[in-house]
Amino acid sequence: MNAQRPRDPTPAGRALARAVVGIERRAAARGWDAPVGVFALVRTAALAQEPDLAGLLDAAAIEEARADPCALTAIEQEGLPPAADLGDLLGRLTWPPAVDGAAVSVERIMVGPASEAGAAAIEDPGERIAFIQARPDRQDVRLVAGVLRSGEAWCAVRARSHDSDAAVIQGEAVVPGLVEALAATFA
Repeated sequence: MNAQRPRDPTPAGRALARAVVGIERRAAARGWDAPVGVFALVRTAALAQEPDLAGLLDAAAIEEARADPCALTAIEQEGLPPAADLGDLLGRLTWPPAVDGAAVSVERIMVGPASEAGAAAIEDPGERIAFIQARPDRQDVRLVAGVLRSGEAWCAVRARSHDSDAAVIQGEAVVPGLVEALAATFA
């Protein structure tokens, strides 16, 4: 089996990674049991050029944009459309051309293969959730995924049981299904 070497990130990819980690750290500061967060990612330099928006940027963001033209500002979206679940919500989103990328922050429960198989056998959604929540192998996680229009992606995952910045797992395809759903909002 041939192992693939991860590609070296582009300047835009590095800016995306910084934005995703920043979103995850803000979510961590808010605490657990938070609702889904959806973010437009816009080049900070472009925002700084807009008189109505430049005042919203702090000095550190403007300085970062001067040093790195790919730097991104995450703008949390409010008033999201009602949706049955995250897939439905992402399926309803579209972005104007000024938005360079998007990110989402969501909490989920992960279980091992045996618990997952047991849950799959339960037809009632309420009973399935109760079953998963009662599993001893249950792991609460916060997933943050971001994508750029160019297709680059970055993810950050924090487990409640290892709730520290140093324990956050990061990478391009850590949460591939979420990356794919988020990328589809630009299709």
